[in-house]
This record gives sequence, C-alpha cells and structure tokens, in this order.
Amino acid sequence: MIRSPIICVLGHVDHGKTAILDSIRGSTVLEGEAGKITQHVGASLIPIETVKKQSKEIINKYGYELEIPGLLFIDTPGHQAFTSLRKRGGKTADLAVLVIDITQGIQPQTKEALEILKKPKCPFIIALNKIDLIQGWRPNKGEPFTKTIKKQSERVQKRIEQKTYDIIGKVAEYGMNANRFDKVENPENTAIIIPTSAETGEGIPELLMFLAGLSQRYMKKQLDVEKETTGEGTILEVKEVKGLGTTIDTIIFNGKIEKNDKIVIGTKNGAKETKVRALLKPKQLKEMREAKAKDFERVEKVEAASGIKIAAPGLEETIAGSPILVANKDTEKKKKEVAKEVERAKIENQEEGVIVKTDTIGSLEGVVDLFKEKEIPIRRAEIGKVRKRDITEAKTIKEKNRYLGAIFAFNTEILPEAKEEAEEYNIPTFESNIIYKLEEDYQEWKEEEKRREKQERLEKYTYPAKLKIMPEHTFRKSKPAVVGIKLMQGKLKPGYPLMNKDGEELGEIKSIQRDQKTLDLIEQGEEAAIAITNVTVGRQIEEGETLYTNLPVDQTYELERKGFKNKQLLKEIRDIKR
Repeated sequence: MIRSPIICVLGHVDHGKTAILDSIRGSTVLEGEAGKITQHVGASLIPIETVKKQSKEIINKYGYELEIPGLLFIDTPGHQAFTSLRKRGGKTADLAVLVIDITQGIQPQTKEALEILKKPKCPFIIALNKIDLIQGWRPNKGEPFTKTIKKQSERVQKRIEQKTYDIIGKVAEYGMNANRFDKVENPENTAIIIPTSAETGEGIPELLMFLAGLSQRYMKKQLDVEKETTGEGTILEVKEVKGLGTTIDTIIFNGKIEKNDKIVIGTKNGAKETKVRALLKPKQLKEMREAKAKDFERVEKVEAASGIKIAAPGLEETIAGSPILVANKDTEKKKKEVAKEVERAKIENQEEGVIVKTDTIGSLEGVVDLFKEKEIPIRRAEIGKVRKRDITEAKTIKEKNRYLGAIFAFNTEILPEAKEEAEEYNIPTFESNIIYKLEEDYQEWKEEEKRREKQERLEKYTYPAKLKIMPEHTFRKSKPAVVGIKLMQGKLKPGYPLMNKDGEELGEIKSIQRDQKTLDLIEQGEEAAIAITNVTVGRQIEEGETLYTNLPVDQTYELERKGFKNKQLLKEIRDIKR
C-alpha cells in the first residue's frame, strides 16, 4: 500500500507558509492566526483529486500518473517541529517545502531551515513566494507559472530570473544545488525552485504536481507500507477539548491504529501505557487547528499517513514531539523504546550554564543544537514550565558567572511565582516562540551586561590625581586629618587612596567639602577641604606637600589602553610606584 507523503512547510516569519496551504485548501487558517503567524502545529490532508484538479494542465504536460492517495502537509510554527519529525528515526517527514519571500530573499529563519535541511539531507522544494509583489506583475489567477510568466513584461521576467539566481547562489553556500523547476535535469540532487503566489494561486499547480510526482517517483519504496503493521507516529500537540478532555494531535507515519488499541506515549515521567477511546479524523481540506467538533468524524481505524486526534485516558502529561506506538503486543519493549526517546530529550550537567525550558522534544532539540553551535553552555534543558526552583538554580549559577545565570523559555510559560523570584533576584528570563530570537536577545543582553560590568569596574577605579596641601590650611591634625588642597591634575573622589612622592601609602579620602557642602567629585584646578584617614599632619603629611592617588601599576597601563589622556601623570605615578 502506498501512503501519502508527509510534507513539512518551513520558512521565515511572514514569508507565506500558511498562506500557500490556504491557497491549496481554499481555507482561511491564516486569518485566524495571531498576527497572521502560525502559532501551532497543524496537519492537512490534500486528496489526490484536489491535486489533479489544480494541476491538471501541468500533469498532462509532464505525463505523470499519480497513484499516491494525497499529500499530508504539516504546517510548523518553527523549524524545531520539523527537527523533531526528522529525528524520530528519519521516518516521519518525507519532503519539505521551504517558503521564501521573493522580495526579501534569505532571512535568519531561512538560514536556520537550510541548516536543518542540510543535516539529514532531506529532499525539498523551494516555493519562491509573493511573485505578485514584483513591481509590474500582471496577475493571472490560478495559472501555472510557465503560463503566467509568458504574459509578463520583459523587465518583470528578468527581475524574476535575477531573484531566482540570487537564491540559487545562497543555497550553494550551504553545499546544495538548486535551480528553477523548468531548468532542472536531475531532481534527485537538485532542489527545485518554483516561483509562486499564495495570493493569486499562480505557480501552485507546479508546486502540487512536483510534490506529488517527485515523492511518487523517488520515494516509492519509502511510501510503501504494510497495511496491517502496528501503528507508529509522532505526537504534534496536546490539547484540551470540551467533552473529550485532553487529546493528542498525532501524525501516523507507519501502519495502522484502531479504536481500543493499547498505545504507549511519552510523558514527563517517562513512557506511559493507555487505551484509545476515540479516533477523530479531520474532514478533508479541514485543518486540525481550526476544526471544531463538527469538523471531525469518529473513525474505527486510521492507516498511514494520517493526521489524527486521539482521545484516551491519562494524556495530561504527554510530551509533544514524543513517539506514539501501538502496543497490543510487546508492551514492555515498546515502553522502553519510548522511555529512551524521552530521556534523550533531557540535558543535565554539573558545569555552569544556562537553564532551558521548552514545550516539546523538537523545541528542546532545536534550542540545544543552536546553543551548542553558538557555544552557549547549558546546565539543564528539559520540557515543562519555568518554576521557582529554576530561578533558584539560576541564582546560584549567577553568583559564579553573571552571564550564565539566565533562563530561556521557548513556547512555554514562566509561572507567576517564578516571575516574582526572577524580578527579586534580577535573573534575566528570555521568552520567544522563535529559536534564533532567543539567542539574539541573549547576545544583546550579554553585550549590555558587559557594558554595565565595564562601567561598574570604571566606577571602582581610582583615577590618577595630583594634589597639593595648601600652607596654613590645616583644619584638623588627625582622626581624620582635614586639610585644604588644590587639585593640580586629574579628578578626585571620596574613597581614593593616597601616597606621597616617595610612594609611601597614606590613608584614603574620607570626604570632600567646600563651603560646608559635601562633594562627590572635584576636578583639576579646584580647591576643597579633604578628610584623610590614618594620617597626622606634621607626621605622615605636611602642609605644602604634593600627594598622588595610589594606583596599582597595571591599572595605569589599563587606563592608558582605554585612552586616558593625561599619559604624563600616569607615567609619573608609575615611576613613583617603581
């Protein structure tokens, strides 16, 4: 039996991932999304009849005989979901569609996607989307690209060609070949680029036809599944549904699953066994996320490849991204298999590092992979909400390394008591549903923290100063000595230690006053009364004597490197210290 190929849709934010599926489905999932950005994993089965209808002209041109039952699209909120689907033994995702906005080209998440596609060598098609935004474009609703491009001006045609070559060049930087679909000789080792418009439907006929044709032609063995094999799948999302309780949205990629089957799932506490109470299948051309109860039909059995909602007891602790196995036989063996997958998703080190919490296994793997690449050490990474104990642990880490006492929450909640604790102890928390944004925000914070640390260090510095005790200006001889001085060079603050011209250490400046006002700073040329600890006028210091601030030699060099202007004074202090 040939199953439908499973196709993941990837791309940068707002490049049109969901819009392309909407164009195929004729649905309005995009309009229901927060900010028109996909927020949850979804699955849509496009029946082969729909593919044939939309791509009839192209199918006839290329002479394909389509045998597959349809195309199962997974519309991901981020590349971490795709990572998860590929890592589950490399079985789940067969193909990918990388959506790129032709007007914006390669963006940060596009780069992220190309890195992911490169690693498992996953075959993919590039949908070079939003061709209707090219200046001067004349839309021809629903037409194949090969037909509509001929109706465009020569200038527009050249613009499309240039943009396509730009993408070809960028993809080559990742060690992969790409070319426009009508110029590709060997699709096995070349990523096909199809210019499209989700808005007008142009290019969509080629996209559907090539997805169906290529998967059937080059993946027939992979798509050939045993009808009676026990079901295997990946859990996409865990949802509460009124009247059903907690349910799991699942992709079944191999075998079959039936009502009343015993299944093994991954939970926060390891593998768990439960029994299928109901199988709820979204109606054709309906998307799991937008479907209401009426949009699902109860079925007795589901065969690969399918998106299915499962209702069963005890699904509350299920981990999205974990495997699901039908386990009517060999239950204990399958529990061990699933437990191993769940355990793999935890990272716990004794060394210093940041703390990562995510919503799914795929998310966790995605964040960990990126942080390893960016050399951000991880102390602990796991699935779940950020709790008070996470903040307490980060506080301990911060005491040793101010840059690593940080919390990362990807697509997961920071509980109120944890937020309070983080604010109280000034623990930075980073929240996002885009992986690269987490890392970006952290690097920005780190740079700001370095600037702050530098400023703190500078404020603690003793700056070079040269001062003269004025004759007949002794106001108190000791405990502390109070004398009038004139600042010859530099700046002077309370707390600065002093020395004489022979390098003998004296006390430090306890306070500075002028006209009965306490001052925080005096500058070159100013006069003031200063209180000096641990000295007596007539013993350690004398009226008319010249004193200096007592700087360590290495600090004089550091100030010089940082551009301190009075290098002569630094040299004078250095010579005295030596």
